Amino acid sequence: MDSVRMWIILLILFRQWTSCAGADTHWTYTGSVGQTQWSEYFPHCGGTKQSPINVETSQAQHDPSLTPVRPLGYRQTGNQPFTLTNNGHTVEMSLPGWMGLGGLPWQFTAVQLHLHWGSSGGRGGGSEHTIDGHSSAAELHVVHFNSELYPNVSTAMKQKDGLAVLGVLIETSEDTNPGFENIISYLENIKHAGQKVPIPAFDVQSLLPLHLGRYFRYNGSLTTPPCYQSVLWTVFTERVTVSLAQLRKLETALFSSPVEESDSHLLQDNYRSPQPLNRRVVVASFPPDTTTVYTVGEICAMVIGAICGCIGLAVIIHFVIKTVRSTSSWDVLPSVRPTSLPRSKETEKEPKQDVVFKTTSNPEKEEAPPQPEP
Repeated sequence: MDSVRMWIILLILFRQWTSCAGADTHWTYTGSVGQTQWSEYFPHCGGTKQSPINVETSQAQHDPSLTPVRPLGYRQTGNQPFTLTNNGHTVEMSLPGWMGLGGLPWQFTAVQLHLHWGSSGGRGGGSEHTIDGHSSAAELHVVHFNSELYPNVSTAMKQKDGLAVLGVLIETSEDTNPGFENIISYLENIKHAGQKVPIPAFDVQSLLPLHLGRYFRYNGSLTTPPCYQSVLWTVFTERVTVSLAQLRKLETALFSSPVEESDSHLLQDNYRSPQPLNRRVVVASFPPDTTTVYTVGEICAMVIGAICGCIGLAVIIHFVIKTVRSTSSWDVLPSVRPTSLPRSKETEKEPKQDVVFKTTSNPEKEEAPPQPEP
């Protein structure tokens, strides 16, 4: 009996030790503790409800009870500045407690927002969520905790109904985004991990899409260790845009290492790959589109097919026309020859002259005229 108790105590101590060891592990997106090894150090990262995911629009189920997302207090800037932080994994901005979300089963209070991006100006992706296999240039996450049931985010993040996160996909355009410029213009002040800077408060709703009624929703997890499966995800279908210059600055302005480290690495490609859906249901706030959305390859194939069809039709028409003309030359024209016009008197005399001309053309054979008789 004592040995059984001893084994139980040792097992508890071992689990506590591994939990603490995982919490202290410096994880990265690549390398020895990269995302493919996260589950070895953070067991929840190997769960069956992980995020992000690839949303298959044709498989999403329409839920007519879903109402547009209602940001609460997002436009209230207040008198206190926001704090912008380089935590070595992303740029994070704290949010005041008066901000939250409405329209969900519980009251959720805002905590922070952060970004994920790539390294190639959006050409190679950078978002965490993908839609029908398409990756966007970057992605914004706005994190909230269930303040109706739990006292703080640290407690809530370990509960299955503890967090609600908004996912906003970002693409590039020619225009500068004023909302995101409130963040990007201060990145030079937090180049190294651990650095912070106060920034003027601004309208946080300017970072969201204009239309908040079209989105996908599913149950998932944090996309970084410890990967707790406690997030109710809302991923908007409408993208927001930033200029290419803004995206490039986001991709090249920060380092993942502290300032005291001589070997600095750019903070890039800080996005997790899509995880298996594992029979989870993704619901949509809107009915399926009746119009068919084609891929670039399908469009090219249809254009090429249409061109080939037109060329083939032109060849057939040319052949038919040529055949008709050929038939008209040999069969039709002889049967419609105009009747001969009556010859004039001058015309009738021409053959006689011709005959006379032919019979008298040889002077040797010409007969002598008869001599008159004496």
